[in-house]
Amino acid sequence: MHAHFQLVVLIGWLLITSVCFAAWRWGEQAERLGGMLVFGVSVSFALADQLPSRELTRGAYLLLDGALALGLLVLALRFARAWVGVAVLLQAVQFSLHAYYLVAGKRYDNFYAMVNNLVSLGVLLSLAAGTVLVWTRRRKATAEAK
Repeated sequence: MHAHFQLVVLIGWLLITSVCFAAWRWGEQAERLGGMLVFGVSVSFALADQLPSRELTRGAYLLLDGALALGLLVLALRFARAWVGVAVLLQAVQFSLHAYYLVAGKRYDNFYAMVNNLVSLGVLLSLAAGTVLVWTRRRKATAEAK
């Protein structure tokens, strides 16, 4: 069972790094900043998981989710891209989930893990979709210019 979770974690990190690299390589400024933001917060989550106290870790999770939500909101206001709007809405769900579990004093359970992972996947997919849209638009413009 433990090896399964390690495999899931490795696949998750592969997905995070792949999408963020693609955003950096083929995206425009909004996608690049979004990729850096998502990657930085993901690394920060991994570091927060190493904190000695579970309560401190839970507070750090809430703080990091708030930072990601705020960063995405700034991107949405600055660039007005559809993918950022979707990511902001998903991140609002994520922040609410962390806040609810923290305030209610509930232990993380399977429902928490499922919603947390699905929302994180949704944010990554919205970033990937935004990157693909920008890349295809750029290729089309280049082809028309020739």
